[in-house]
Amino acid sequence: MGRKKGRDISGWLVVDKPAGMTSTSVVNKVRWALDAKKAGHAGTLDPEATGVLAVALGEATKTVPWITDALKAYRFTVRLGQRTNTDDAEGEILDTSDLRPTDAQIKEALHGFVGEIQQVPPQFSAVRVDGERAYKRARDGETMDLVARPLWVEELLLVDRPDADHVELDMVCGKGGYVRSIARDLGEVLGCHGHVLKLRRIWSGPFEASDGLSIDQIDALAKSPELDAHLLPLETGLADLPELRCTAEGAARLRNGNPGMVIPSEAEYGDEAWASFEGRAVAVGVYKGGELHPSRVFLQG
Repeated sequence: MGRKKGRDISGWLVVDKPAGMTSTSVVNKVRWALDAKKAGHAGTLDPEATGVLAVALGEATKTVPWITDALKAYRFTVRLGQRTNTDDAEGEILDTSDLRPTDAQIKEALHGFVGEIQQVPPQFSAVRVDGERAYKRARDGETMDLVARPLWVEELLLVDRPDADHVELDMVCGKGGYVRSIARDLGEVLGCHGHVLKLRRIWSGPFEASDGLSIDQIDALAKSPELDAHLLPLETGLADLPELRCTAEGAARLRNGNPGMVIPSEAEYGDEAWASFEGRAVAVGVYKGGELHPSRVFLQG
């Protein structure tokens, strides 16, 4: 077996993704620029969307599920009066309407999209239908009955109304949310149709777009110690979980996949938590009676 080339580096690089680039392309660019053996991202952004894309490297890829589960914030512009087949500006216009709701009507309608809602993904989405991606079937002209799925929406606010045709919204939501579905469904509730014109992810869990590097910066700093200096530690990806410190003996047991002794903290019996030794993450697991029972172990040099 040929070994995968690259450095064994672990951590997070926050990228401010430009429009017109896929999330996978960003990961590949980061992997190349850091000469990293392993990389992945936490939460896909549509190619035309911009904003925070957190790229995990090495052992940090094991923390991706907690960033995927974390709350995220989006700022997006809805174009009223037009429904498209993709629910964004890239698609073909299917229906139009001359009706334009007032700001008060929009604010009233937004209440229905807060809390635990049911959301049908866009036809052009990465949801699997009989083992195939929905967007592949949609491209072939097929219309699918996609199953509604739950989404937690923490808040959805009207922040600007530049003109009758456009409304700017801020949304904070949990995992698996489609902003394009919000735009489409809001348009239907208001009786005027709608699609996403512009979308930016402002933050994702502990990661902020304002701290992100541009692709130009990554290119300029590629293969240099300066780029390494922008890496955030693996532990950043565990910010939402309680931390339990462990002894050298506990750390050794955890690294071998066995329950290890931890020093009690704010974690309660049965909580998911992470154990650290000398400030470095050793494992994530379930806290029970003074021990952490590991589900994932980190091998940090």
